[in-house]
Amino acid sequence: MATVVYVELLDLRNAAIVSTSFLLIVLLVAAWSTLSVALATSVVAMLCFNFFFLPPVGTLTIADPQNWVALGAFLVVSVVASNLSARVRARADEAHERRAELARLYDLSRDVLLTEDSREGIADVARAIARRFDLAFAALALPNGAGAWDVVHAGAHALALPDAALSEALNAARQRLEFDAEARTYAGHRPLRLGDQQIHLVPLRVGTRPIGLLATESDRVDAGTLDAIAGLAALAVERIQMLGERRKAAHTRQSEALKTTMLASIGHDLRTPLTAIRVGIENLRSSDLPPDEREAQMGIILAEVARLDRLFQNLLEMARLDAGAVAAERRRTHPSEIIEAARAQAGPTLRGHRVDVDVDSEVPVLVDPRLTAAALAHVLENAAQHAPVGSRIHVTARIDADTLELGVRDQGPGVPPADLPRIFERFYRGTGADRRPSGTGMGLWIARGLLAAQGGHIWADNPAGGGARFTMRVPVDGAASPDDTDPSSPETDEPT
Repeated sequence: MATVVYVELLDLRNAAIVSTSFLLIVLLVAAWSTLSVALATSVVAMLCFNFFFLPPVGTLTIADPQNWVALGAFLVVSVVASNLSARVRARADEAHERRAELARLYDLSRDVLLTEDSREGIADVARAIARRFDLAFAALALPNGAGAWDVVHAGAHALALPDAALSEALNAARQRLEFDAEARTYAGHRPLRLGDQQIHLVPLRVGTRPIGLLATESDRVDAGTLDAIAGLAALAVERIQMLGERRKAAHTRQSEALKTTMLASIGHDLRTPLTAIRVGIENLRSSDLPPDEREAQMGIILAEVARLDRLFQNLLEMARLDAGAVAAERRRTHPSEIIEAARAQAGPTLRGHRVDVDVDSEVPVLVDPRLTAAALAHVLENAAQHAPVGSRIHVTARIDADTLELGVRDQGPGVPPADLPRIFERFYRGTGADRRPSGTGMGLWIARGLLAAQGGHIWADNPAGGGARFTMRVPVDGAASPDDTDPSSPETDEPT
């Protein structure tokens, strides 16, 4: 096109202008196209320059030796410039690729740090590798002893990796540790042919110790980047294993702390009633004890026996909750029946307190009366233990469309704000337990577990006016009108 413009339109014959403009065209082509296209453009430009602008015009013959020099210089400059431009562009493309690889490695490292210490942690790492580097196949293989392997696959394809090949690759990686600076890889990379698929095996090293293998497609990522990916994967596997061990250690410490707390609490609560029973029996053995005193001592013994029975019942309920052996058995029950059953269970503890009951509706609801009454009894016992003797405990019951709400409010000092987040933890007795009545700290935890077994929950707050308020909500499967239920039916029997 430039030749047509110069010859037909401008009638331009100046060799210096033509060669400069042709050289500019060659440089532009080299900057925006491939090296082969730039070289072809250089050859075409040299032929056009020779045929149309160097005398004798119209032939490829050059009469003047100076024109040979000019034509040769033009061709050399065009080829060299094209080569340099192509190299610069190739370096720029390589730099972009390296930057993209670094960004992917950074994203992968962030995925590794966000991986939780769960059974799916290693699978999440394998999926992150396949997703970040657009791999159709990626797998993490970890030895589990005796030549067997745990392999986690990710990507669209799932290939069966033979254990023998994996063991051979891992043994080879353990023999030496060398670094190839040109390939940016450590020793131990091995190809693996599976049918028509070529797989690349890369050791997962923590320090110098190989702990497993990374298997990927061999033509998607260069070896140096695969080494970096394997290093991040090894750190992820090590981190997941370390977090798992730390979790086990934390569980062990928590279990030991619970055992210690349980023994201390139960030992304290056992010692008091046993001492009272022993003293009462010794007093009864006295022949000169008046009848009224004898009856009083027998009442004390019976009360302490009931207290021991309640303690062992709490231990049994705690064991059943831990074992997941608490199952809800729903039947239609009036809210007032649940409250009366709870008051009967907490009767000895409620002595000395006035219990006011306010039931919003007597429509029977479909709940588990046994679990609900037992949970309410624990809350009533807690209120009686922390409220002053002679104070009032207010119990409310309200029915919504799908919820039975039970509330217990006392006139005690309330729950300290620091105790509210932990008040339903097992064996937690609060920050001032040494100044309060005895207790194991199991009651509220058991109440929460009994409610959770039927999909309910409980919370505590300090309402205006003083005292503490505990609210329980139990889902119901619908309420029936009083006409729908026969009062003599077993479904309305008082819960025990």
